[in-house]
Amino acid sequence: MTNSIIARCEARGLRLTGQRRTIAGVLEEASDHPHVEELHARANARDPGISIATVYRTVKLFEESGILERHEFGDGRARYEDAEREHHDHLIDLTTGEVVEFVDPEIEALQERIAARLGYRLKGHRLELYGVPLHRKGAS
Repeated sequence: MTNSIIARCEARGLRLTGQRRTIAGVLEEASDHPHVEELHARANARDPGISIATVYRTVKLFEESGILERHEFGDGRARYEDAEREHHDHLIDLTTGEVVEFVDPEIEALQERIAARLGYRLKGHRLELYGVPLHRKGAS
């Protein structure tokens, strides 16, 4: 990641209130893919004056500005991550909702070959796999 979320907001000329800075800080520290309610709880722990409406508006602004990337992982909630994180794909555990990030060079190469075979140069992609564990803990 080249710049912080706050630095990218400032570079795009976005007005950053104290509450927006708090939300940006929470997003920068997130190692998961939080939904708005999770972001609100984390931001509200730092500044109890932050409303859920402020979080919704801020996330929408950051998404429209290309700072955040929105994901729909099938649980009915939009989840967010920094748009400038290094490329990775996602595996979503359908039993727990856990999102596992991964990078696989074979998959990356295969996607490039498919695009080339179809007459395209790949400029980006998003891969989401949905599954259930092969083996359950405690199961024989």
